[in-house]
Amino acid sequence: MFHYVVNTYHRKYTIRPEIYGNFSEHLGRCIYGGIYVGEDSPIPNQKGIRTDVVQALRKIHLPVLRWPGGCFADEYHWKDGIGEKKLRKKMVNTHWGGVVEDNSFGTHEFMEFCRQVGCQPYINGNVGSGTVEEMQQWIEYMTFDGQSPMSQLRRENGQEQPWKLKYFGVGNENWGCGGNMRPEFYADTYRRYATYLRNFGDNKLYKIACGPNSDDYNWTEQLMKIAGKYCNAITMHYYTNGGDAWNRKVPATGFDQEYWYRMLHNTLKMDEMITKHLQIMDRYDPEHKVDLIVDEWGSWYQVEPGTNPGFLYQQNTIRDALIAGINLNIFNKHSDRIAMANIAQMVNVLQAVILTEGEKMILTPTYHVFDLYQVHQNATLVDSWMETKEIGPEGFTCPNLHESASIGQDDTLHLTLCNLSADQKADIETTLVGEGYQLKEALMVGGNMGDYNTFEQPEAVTVKPLTSCRMKENGRELSITLPPCTVARISLAPVQR
Repeated sequence: MFHYVVNTYHRKYTIRPEIYGNFSEHLGRCIYGGIYVGEDSPIPNQKGIRTDVVQALRKIHLPVLRWPGGCFADEYHWKDGIGEKKLRKKMVNTHWGGVVEDNSFGTHEFMEFCRQVGCQPYINGNVGSGTVEEMQQWIEYMTFDGQSPMSQLRRENGQEQPWKLKYFGVGNENWGCGGNMRPEFYADTYRRYATYLRNFGDNKLYKIACGPNSDDYNWTEQLMKIAGKYCNAITMHYYTNGGDAWNRKVPATGFDQEYWYRMLHNTLKMDEMITKHLQIMDRYDPEHKVDLIVDEWGSWYQVEPGTNPGFLYQQNTIRDALIAGINLNIFNKHSDRIAMANIAQMVNVLQAVILTEGEKMILTPTYHVFDLYQVHQNATLVDSWMETKEIGPEGFTCPNLHESASIGQDDTLHLTLCNLSADQKADIETTLVGEGYQLKEALMVGGNMGDYNTFEQPEAVTVKPLTSCRMKENGRELSITLPPCTVARISLAPVQR
């Protein structure tokens, strides 16, 4: 029996919706075939954008989408992706598979996609191979309502009114594929570029600097010291993989319990890294004016057999559902400082929420976790504590349970719970400190650790009822039996007295 205490009297801070963001890069079949099929495609579309994908993302209330990369961002020249499609320049995607990009999906198409989905755009500018002028002109093209060469060019390309753009990143992974820069050099470069990112009219940019890779605490130190006061946020990237010698060699399917626990153990490191980076940031920013954004996270495995290794196409199992649930719980608990998180990537790449194959589309176990957790968006985090035990093989142990809790704007209490055990159920006795509640809804995503959806069996893993919840008459004690390999959401309505 494990004790779980939720103190509804101790309400902390709003969970920002942007924590539930996604990432889309010109990589493999994420954009072409995943999001965009062209207006002449037999696949149902609106202005070339897949209708089924848009509908699926609207269902989970996708709040924000990052584009065009990733590594691709620092070789992308935005003027190649505007104007008449047949006249757009073609380019070789040197980072991802060596394929030819025809640039038929550019700024206008991305903004149209965001409009259809109802999410905010987050655009990454090119520092690695671009110029200050190029980046400044892109901002002017998108956001200026007056008379200028760039605003006139936008109008000629069919967009009379400027778009609203809040989130703009100055480079991506500049410690690696974005230029192999030292932190001091990037920090000075960021200051220069950010100087020319103008606010036009009432459009106010939220300027994002390239932060650390995983546990590179020196990068955070130098960036905050040199450029902290010039940015609104810094980024952090951390991918869950098998560890140094196992990096990206973990199979996406057909794994055993060692691979199960190894990945869950490693994904839990996210909390430690966030905590340590924030401690460094606090020394230079005690007033917390600079946010942290985890704009690339998720699992990274071997690619599916027979696919282009540069396309990073992998399957998505119950293990990925647990990875998603754990990370989202972590982000919820740090939502006072984490302004956004973007899982990598949205369609057909890495830990995708959606997979497509021609006209077919399936929702992954990770998608279903985002569906369960969407109730946390704009909710208020409440204090909670879970009793756990350590499970798993030596060197890769982890707690058997993981959680977060919030109260929505309609006063519904939402508990999101993960059972990390591969084979043991967990009996949980929950004490609710505060007003009485009644059980409203209990849902779960779970099964065997290796279960996943295919185009032949698209609903092998889906959301289903969690039937093992019992509320006692006092409305303050809840018994839960959580099956192994499960992510669950339990929603409780306040008792009207």
